[in-house]
Amino acid sequence: MGPLTLAQAAAAAVVAARLARGRNRPAPLAPAAGSPPCPVSVVVPARDEEARIADCLVPLLADPAVAEVIVVDDESRDGTAALAERLGATVVRGKPLPDGWVGKQWALEQGLAAAAGPVVVLLDADTRPKAGLCGALAELLETCDLVSAGPRFICDGLAEQALHAAFLTTLVYRFGPIGPAAPSPDRLLANGQCMAFRKEWMAAADGFARVRGHLSDDVALARLLAGEGWNVAFLDAGPLLDVDMHASAAEVWREWGRTLSLWDVTTGPRTAGDLAVVWLTAALPLLRLAAGRPTPLDLGLLGQRLLLVAALRGSYARPGPGLALSPLLDAAAALRLTLAVLRPVRTWRGRTYGPDAVRRGGRRRRGGSHRRARGARPATPGRSAAR
Repeated sequence: MGPLTLAQAAAAAVVAARLARGRNRPAPLAPAAGSPPCPVSVVVPARDEEARIADCLVPLLADPAVAEVIVVDDESRDGTAALAERLGATVVRGKPLPDGWVGKQWALEQGLAAAAGPVVVLLDADTRPKAGLCGALAELLETCDLVSAGPRFICDGLAEQALHAAFLTTLVYRFGPIGPAAPSPDRLLANGQCMAFRKEWMAAADGFARVRGHLSDDVALARLLAGEGWNVAFLDAGPLLDVDMHASAAEVWREWGRTLSLWDVTTGPRTAGDLAVVWLTAALPLLRLAAGRPTPLDLGLLGQRLLLVAALRGSYARPGPGLALSPLLDAAAALRLTLAVLRPVRTWRGRTYGPDAVRRGGRRRRGGSHRRARGARPATPGRSAAR
């Protein structure tokens, strides 16, 4: 047995162990029974979102669990702010971006300051929340400190869905399915499209300022706080939340591909290991099959991948043929991950961030005029500060 076969077998064992954690997945999020335990403030950061923000705001403004909806207009160049105001949201005009900050964290910092409720839910403008989502998230904060939720994805084009599912597979192979607890804080995932927390705790932890230089801001925040004892949960909210992220396969390749590798929150050795797992277990079997030389292990991995296709149906609002064809793009997904690590993209929404603003490898920014008490989290009766 050669070195490549041994490496592939080891990688296959790692992926199998990660997939096996899916047996302990909690049930998808369901609407809360009754009123939420406390008022919910929803914060929506928005930059040039006029074309799609209405589908996010309208259901939120009609939700009895939501006390206020705050849209932080991040210097939009279109009619985002005017539309949000017409619909009934409270609009916070974003201040100019300070040095060292990525735009979304700066918008969230301002939204957190403006929120009046004790519970804050963050939603991206491309999300489509349903009745009961915010109440369910608030209810989870009775036992968790930070909750993020995975949606169902809207991918209408065949090529868009195929590439998106291939990209999603790389996350499952690297980190396991959504729901089960991560083995350690540095392997934790989160979804910044939908997050919930108690305002007092996040303000005390100064979370957004401490991850202000990360493009993978959601994962950076979750790993930072989990490392300091926060009980962080990442759950499936598919029945209550859809998201329409991209309009084409080209956008999936360009926009999701920029952060999918998590290059700015993962150390070099971890990143190399993740890339090896994806190449050996997803790309290599496909390439060998195309060459007419698959090994028995390759065939087993291809069979596992087809089973995952079936498991991923619940991740899509309208699963179609693109999902079934996604294994054919696994090598392309592995290539995109590699390119994102070797040539990281630092441009987003018309802004370009230099190396001083965005760093590699999971190092946390220290110091700075915006930093407050590191890791502070008020104690609550009956709950341990360390988890």
